[in-house]
Amino acid sequence: MNNKQSGFTLIELIIAVAIVGIIAAIALPSYQASVRKSNRAEAKTELMDVAQRLQRCYTLYARFDDATNCGVYKDLTDANKYITRGGAYYEISITPTAEGDARRTTYTLTAKGIKEPQKTKDTGCTELTLTHTGVLGPAACW
Repeated sequence: MNNKQSGFTLIELIIAVAIVGIIAAIALPSYQASVRKSNRAEAKTELMDVAQRLQRCYTLYARFDDATNCGVYKDLTDANKYITRGGAYYEISITPTAEGDARRTTYTLTAKGIKEPQKTKDTGCTELTLTHTGVLGPAACW
């Protein structure tokens, strides 16, 4: 009588598990970096949106800091922050970059990470900025 058994040996199973582990160890950091980068797109979109709305206010009222007529400026200054839509990974704030009358026509928008993984794990890109002249910072994050 032929008594042949079929199946996997323990060695074959250990090798298969090791291969899956190696592939996961290589793929997981790449996946996490991709998630951080896509979340950063949320901040970029919101910064550009707020900048465009501020520019419309400037076109109409010749100033960015018109809280009476400019809804977006009022939103940014009343709560002193604006949480991004979508995943709410960032908080957007506005800071005038000049004093006196020049204060009306200058600003820097800042998107700061408030939720993981953007808050601490997005090295070098936890804070994105956009000025009234269109200067983006840090450049490597855009």
